[in-house]
Amino acid sequence: MPTFTLGELAKLLNCPAPVGAGAVITGVATLQEAGPQELSFLGSDAYLDQFHAARAAAVIASRKVRVPETSRTVFVVDNADLAVAQVLERFAPPVPRPAPGVDSAARVAATAVIANGAAVGPMVVVGARAKVGTGTVLHSGVVIGDDVVIGEHCEIFPNVVIRERITLGNRVIINAGTVLGTDGFGYRWDGTKHAKIPQIGTVVVEDDVEIGSCVCIDRAKFSATRIGKGTKIDNLVQIGHNVVIGPHCIIVGQVGLAGSSRLGAGVVLGGQVAVRDHVTVGDGASAGACSAIANDIKPNTIVSGTPALPHRQNLREQAALRRLPALLDEMRKLQAEVALLKKSIEEK
Repeated sequence: MPTFTLGELAKLLNCPAPVGAGAVITGVATLQEAGPQELSFLGSDAYLDQFHAARAAAVIASRKVRVPETSRTVFVVDNADLAVAQVLERFAPPVPRPAPGVDSAARVAATAVIANGAAVGPMVVVGARAKVGTGTVLHSGVVIGDDVVIGEHCEIFPNVVIRERITLGNRVIINAGTVLGTDGFGYRWDGTKHAKIPQIGTVVVEDDVEIGSCVCIDRAKFSATRIGKGTKIDNLVQIGHNVVIGPHCIIVGQVGLAGSSRLGAGVVLGGQVAVRDHVTVGDGASAGACSAIANDIKPNTIVSGTPALPHRQNLREQAALRRLPALLDEMRKLQAEVALLKKSIEEK
């Protein structure tokens, strides 16, 4: 694990050099866990109690936080999360990678083209006419189908399967166990059985996309399932056939996108969001966790709930729903009083 001085970290974060700039920092940890040679971070006033009790040598704090007077070194930055990301890049241990070239235990078709500087690890299979770009790394157990095109400086982690005729742009990262290009889930009842509809399309992943582990992205029935540039996809996501995802979207774990749904640019979907087939989610829209999106969402709208509604409306409805038992009790009492009044009138 590399080490840095407080002075070096101050320079990295564009902060003034602190007192004791030569002190060595050995790592990064939470406020509760950081030791006297470690760096921590403070992004919210909610953690000020932990800040007071922390033993960290230094803390990165967001400018919005009301940091009290302290003898501890504090690096004040506009965005603590981004600053911590810069620091973590310096502390991160190197990821083990196969050496450039083709491992002797790999199987590469004679018609495949592996660019100079690419690394093909052990037990990798590369199909006929596939192309792998400069600087791309294929970790052990990766399977690349026929006619696949992979751009430059991509990294494909162990046991990923990229089926035939799929295209990846540059700097794409795909984490372990993901499958691209399974047939879209298309069947029609022919009177006796579920008849399979051929899925002859492809998947296109644009530049700078990162895909988590155990993600399934189905090939299109025809044309392409498309993942826009810069989009980040968490683990355990299902993307159906002919889905089109715009640039720079965030898709959190266990999201399911049904066939032919469309996400605009910069869409954010929380965990376990479900999007119905042929629905369009506009640019900049976001959906809270566990939302079920059954209708088109306008751009820059925040939705939540099942079915998904504008977020404030959903909160109002949830608040009203929590009052329902008390309202039912009141209604029963009123019904009983009305019944007694009616009986009294009838007896007169």
